[in-house]
Amino acid sequence: MRSFFKRFRTVFVVLLLIGAAATVWAFTQRRANQTASAFQTATVARGTLTATIGATGTVRAKQTAVLIWQAAGTVDVVNVKVGDNIPSDFVMAYLKKTSLPQSVILAEADLANAQTSLDELLNSNTALAESVIALRDAQEAYDKAVNWRKELNGRIKIKKIVYKEMFGRTIPEIKEYKGYADETTIAKADEDLALAKARLDDAQRTFDRLSAGNGVEIAAAQARVDAAQATLNLSRVSAPFSGIVTESYPLPGDQVGAGATAFRLDDLSSLYVDVEVSEVDINSVSVGQGTTLSFDAILDRDYHGQVVEVGEVGNDVGGIVSFTVTVELTDADDLVKPGMTAAVNITVKEMQDVLLIPNRAVRFVDGSRVVYRLVDGQPVKTKITLGPSSDQESVLVGGEVTAGDTIVLNPPAEFGPGGGPGGGPGGD
Repeated sequence: MRSFFKRFRTVFVVLLLIGAAATVWAFTQRRANQTASAFQTATVARGTLTATIGATGTVRAKQTAVLIWQAAGTVDVVNVKVGDNIPSDFVMAYLKKTSLPQSVILAEADLANAQTSLDELLNSNTALAESVIALRDAQEAYDKAVNWRKELNGRIKIKKIVYKEMFGRTIPEIKEYKGYADETTIAKADEDLALAKARLDDAQRTFDRLSAGNGVEIAAAQARVDAAQATLNLSRVSAPFSGIVTESYPLPGDQVGAGATAFRLDDLSSLYVDVEVSEVDINSVSVGQGTTLSFDAILDRDYHGQVVEVGEVGNDVGGIVSFTVTVELTDADDLVKPGMTAAVNITVKEMQDVLLIPNRAVRFVDGSRVVYRLVDGQPVKTKITLGPSSDQESVLVGGEVTAGDTIVLNPPAEFGPGGGPGGGPGGD
């Protein structure tokens, strides 16, 4: 009987131990499952990473001009309104002539006179024809002077008047004989030759100038036209380039002063965004790189652009050095307007078939980057080394993490023994 109770007690103890072990195992599994279910997780996989640099900037037009009145007066005519697309040099508004300063009013007459003079110089052949005749006459006179001076170098016919008595009267008689010219005759011939040469040179210069298009006189006449036109332009506002009127202030009858704002003109044929990129990232940016742009004012839509200019000189603001990068939108529509704030992501590199780690899973512990792998339901801290990054993911270049591993996306700062928060790391 004692032997029976002894065997019974042994069996009972064994069953009790088995039950306790099962209870502990069940509790541990339930706690592990509860711990695992408390985490958000992701599976590590290979894929393509598009590395970007993010910045913000403001949309601007290709060209912008704020146009002002150059003279005081009364607005007469306004030819445009906001939204009008106008060509370059289009006159947008006038001032009344009677309200302008006298110098501006007289400029209209000066312009007409200057334009007439310029047209005559450009189109009339009378002066050139007259210069041809003058040059021919001057050449003939010069040739005669030269020939006469040459004759004086040798014996010439000299005419001399002599008187004789005939029939009780004194009668003059002209006699010719060979002889040499006296100094007075030679001096006069030299003076005549010098004068003929000077007149020939003048005639030649006039002919050359007119036959070459009278460039100097035409330039002077054009300058007078331009000066009169510039003065006349003080009475109007004209478009300096083709664009859209985005602001308009004057109305007919308004009294305006010199310097008052009249219009704003924007060339919206292209839109640009200037962003500031840190000196750390600027050497990764180059002309031609693609960009993605988003706007708070335009929901659920992304736009695209291209880097068209990279600043060569940094801007130091508060000890932080950045460089200006200009992006041109390539698919802008009517929803995108100058002045809007744009978030710009510049694509600097694309890497294919690389192991990717979600950025939200990465933590800094003791100066190192770590992720927490889920092993048997428990988070295990694992050091990693990362390469290029995008907004969402980074390339894994080192660490004991492989494709297919499950990592925790929302780990606390640290885990305690058994996976619970508050103690030492759960593993390395």
